[in-house]
Amino acid sequence: MKRISIKSLARVEGHGGITVRTEGKKVKDVKVQIYEGPRLIEELVVGKSPEDVLNVVPRICGICSLSHRYAALRGLERALSIEVPLRTKLTREFMLLAEIIQSHSLHIFFLSLPDFLGRASVMDMVDNYGEEIKSALAIKGFGYWVMETVSARMIHGENPILGGFGAHPSKKALIGIKKKAEKLISDAERAVELFASFKYPSYVERDTTLMALNPPDGKYGFVGDSLLISTGEERSVEEYKEVIQERVVPYSFAKRSRHNEKPFTVGAIARMNLLGKRLTGEAAKHFEKLYSKRWMKNPFFNNLAQAIEILHCIEAIPELVDRIMKLEEPVVKKPSKNSGTGTGAIEAPRGTLYHSYSINGGSITSCDIVTPTGQNLDDIEEYLKTATENLLSKGTEDDLELKLEMVVRAFDPCISCSAHLVSVI
Repeated sequence: MKRISIKSLARVEGHGGITVRTEGKKVKDVKVQIYEGPRLIEELVVGKSPEDVLNVVPRICGICSLSHRYAALRGLERALSIEVPLRTKLTREFMLLAEIIQSHSLHIFFLSLPDFLGRASVMDMVDNYGEEIKSALAIKGFGYWVMETVSARMIHGENPILGGFGAHPSKKALIGIKKKAEKLISDAERAVELFASFKYPSYVERDTTLMALNPPDGKYGFVGDSLLISTGEERSVEEYKEVIQERVVPYSFAKRSRHNEKPFTVGAIARMNLLGKRLTGEAAKHFEKLYSKRWMKNPFFNNLAQAIEILHCIEAIPELVDRIMKLEEPVVKKPSKNSGTGTGAIEAPRGTLYHSYSINGGSITSCDIVTPTGQNLDDIEEYLKTATENLLSKGTEDDLELKLEMVVRAFDPCISCSAHLVSVI
């Protein structure tokens, strides 16, 4: 029996490790361990007001805090029957696009790109890839700039509130963002071409199930009330507990998820497989040129999918700004009741994020949060098993640990998000 142990995964958000036990060329056991301790968020908000919830739950993560705030808003507003006006919906969509731009650019340029260029880190790339790094910083900085403009802070912005916004972005700010987005489209296209130039390894390929929200009106997007599954099913987000069966394992502080007792994948690779034909503009042209059936079974294509999504988001912003500026600035919608139950879901950068709340007399009585990384963990272990057995059978064991780390990094895991549960059995 041989044991492969990677105690600390490099270039991922949070702290985790991998242990693989093999016998001959067969894998006996794979564990992705999450070391970060639980932060008890779901219990902390019980007894709090919906407004207080919005101040607490985004602290799950410093990278996708707006995604958590947006999903919480959707769940709480559904519970309290608050219907926000169109300008508020568009401005929230606007802030989510920005967070996807900054989060994806962090992952593909600074965490994954060194793998494909044979470098140890982004600092090790400065000599030959200075222009690519400048472009990456410009795209990432743009995402943070829009997030700060809309939410009032770069991280953990408090401006998106129940029923609307504390203040809407000014016309001057929106025009500036539109002009900057138009200039960055060519940078985003070069990023797609860069990630399309890599030969993605096939040792990891296997069939799986994919899930993503179904945005309305047949468009590509990141918000929806129903869930598309690659098996052909479509289910309401209110049925998420029937669709996703959560479980815990003794070696990790993060929950796991299965669908019909099988692992599945969410995130950019799932969205691109299920919704890619809905893309428009230059993003659609790149997708049509680059897409193949290998995207259904190879998580390394998540990097290319994220690059295309950055292009899509930057292309979408000028049109979105024009629509927002044509609408009157609305007042904040107030709830007409103080009790109810509601589930909100959005596509966070790493995949579908659920926030579900029950409220009684203005106080939270229950909270349930299901994160994308928690949903992907079981599938990551299955891909690691496939990769290990294929590499061992071919006798290509050089840099085995690095190759396994690359599999995990391809999923862009957010370990801090995943380790928020109440207790580990």
